[in-house]
Amino acid sequence: MGSVAMDSDYGAPRELSPLQKARALYQPELPPCLQGTTVRVEYGDAAIAADVAGAHVISQAFPHTYGQPLAHFLEKMASVPDANIITEHPVVRVGIVFSGRQSPGGQNVIWGLYDAIKAHNPNSKLIGFLGGTDGLFAQKTMEITEETLSSYKNQGGYDMLGRTRDQIRTTEQVKAAMATCQALKLDALVIIGGVTSNTDAAQLAETFAELKCPTKVGWKSLVVGVPVTLNGDLKNEFVETTVGFDTICKVNSQLISNVCTDALSAEKYYYFIRLMGRKASHVALECALQSHPNMVILGEEVSMSKLTIFDITKQICDAVQARAEKDKYHGVVLIPEGLVESIPELYALLQEIHGLHNKGVSVENISSHLSPWASALFEFLPPFIRKQLLLHPESDDSAQLSQIETEKLLAQLVETEMNKRLKEGTYKGKKFNAICHFFGYQARGALPSKFDCDYGYVLGHVCYHILAAGLNGYMATVTNLKSPVSKWKCGAAPITSMMTVKRWSRGPTTSQIGKPAVHMAGVDLKGKAYELLQQNSSSFLMEDIYRNPGPLQFEGPGAETKPISLSVEDRDYMGRIKQLQEYLEKVKSIVKPGCSQDVLKAAVSAMASVTDMLTIMSSPSFSGQATI
Repeated sequence: MGSVAMDSDYGAPRELSPLQKARALYQPELPPCLQGTTVRVEYGDAAIAADVAGAHVISQAFPHTYGQPLAHFLEKMASVPDANIITEHPVVRVGIVFSGRQSPGGQNVIWGLYDAIKAHNPNSKLIGFLGGTDGLFAQKTMEITEETLSSYKNQGGYDMLGRTRDQIRTTEQVKAAMATCQALKLDALVIIGGVTSNTDAAQLAETFAELKCPTKVGWKSLVVGVPVTLNGDLKNEFVETTVGFDTICKVNSQLISNVCTDALSAEKYYYFIRLMGRKASHVALECALQSHPNMVILGEEVSMSKLTIFDITKQICDAVQARAEKDKYHGVVLIPEGLVESIPELYALLQEIHGLHNKGVSVENISSHLSPWASALFEFLPPFIRKQLLLHPESDDSAQLSQIETEKLLAQLVETEMNKRLKEGTYKGKKFNAICHFFGYQARGALPSKFDCDYGYVLGHVCYHILAAGLNGYMATVTNLKSPVSKWKCGAAPITSMMTVKRWSRGPTTSQIGKPAVHMAGVDLKGKAYELLQQNSSSFLMEDIYRNPGPLQFEGPGAETKPISLSVEDRDYMGRIKQLQEYLEKVKSIVKPGCSQDVLKAAVSAMASVTDMLTIMSSPSFSGQATI
């Protein structure tokens, strides 16, 4: 086993405050399907990718792990004749690694998996990799014990094990991960992270399946993914939300609400607040629903409407002017971190800059190599934004969004336009004053909400059930999350079924040149959460109905609250799949040889109608696969 460096503080006991000590005593509840030491699993049909047009590409890239069945874990009282009942639990060695930015509640996944492993066989071991995937490759490990966990239960951060650059992508990295699993005689590897980390997990699982990596207990060598990311962008038919999203939104919403109160008190400032969340605007949407700022600019709206930076500036200026006519000279505007990549001309400029980076052009010379239109836009932008746009891109070729101060750019453009209107006499109000904030890293190490503590812990238990069932390349899932824990439904879905293939438009044709991956899911502009925002946007803008959800609570009136965007949606996909299977079984039991002619005719007519409709809805043209 790899040794731990002497100067490492990973897993060291924490100095806990009285509040943290009280938190550490909280024991999350388990849903009925995870209670006891018997694992009951029901397998559904083969899970296919929602990306109908890309399904063939995905199946070719993942021949060993695509098309595996959904798995539902059942409670003791469930009556399912063909359920797989697992009562024997041999000693296992399981590795676990943080792969991705720290997210509140992530450490409870380790706690949940540890408790599940020990409950099913006290001699089993949970091995943590120190320093993220770098520690995985270097075989730097620490055995997880009750003593280790004692000061990390229900706490924030990833400091129990740590993290680094976090990727398992190149051939060398995949080989190093496999070598570690073999050297340490691991029966499974659990990877905690977001869209990129779970894509890496799927690739590693495919490699393990292809090489038939052996283990001492006769299982296949297994890789399991866990949906943990504060951005909330790992969202699909199987994943309702991610661990950490609730906490981030609650912490940010309180800060935003404090700013709203300050704006209302001083009555002379507009606050431009940029929120973390990467390319998607889930955090901005949820915080807007919780705190009721005057405006929120969603990247998905901007992309859909193809709004330019000047369109957005005009939109804000018109709002400022409308409020001034009611003698209101203050306000709060929320801006998602990824907005810069949603504005068409800024995105195109970034792509050109990144292309020059890839060609080896130095930062000092990039501006002189830009095309005429890009050069004109670049020169128009303030010097501080130019410098930030020139930063080297992330490993996935996206901009360093946390470093690009879009809020300052918009505030400056709005101020310039309002001064212009004031000079022209089209605006007769007071001078525009702006203050800018970025709420980002402050919330990443926050104490997790009760929901994220419960969710992370339960997912840890689900991971053990997946391992006991011998499932490789699956993600742990929990649905019906808006209900009490006792009604949560636990299962597992193949990661490949969550994949899509990005498409790029090149002239009159659309070509598939992207690799299959679990891609970021943006805000659904047809969803109920966005609809709720739209219904209230006018009153938010003009009436100053600011709402303060208060500080994050572990007990009391705010402890049980869940994300509004989760609560208003009806997303129990796994539950509906199971319900459909029950209906089909019922139809089969009614319509069989010997049934009446009328029953048979009604069944054929109804099924013909349903299949015709579903065939149309399942076609690529109906599902409207997006191009880039």
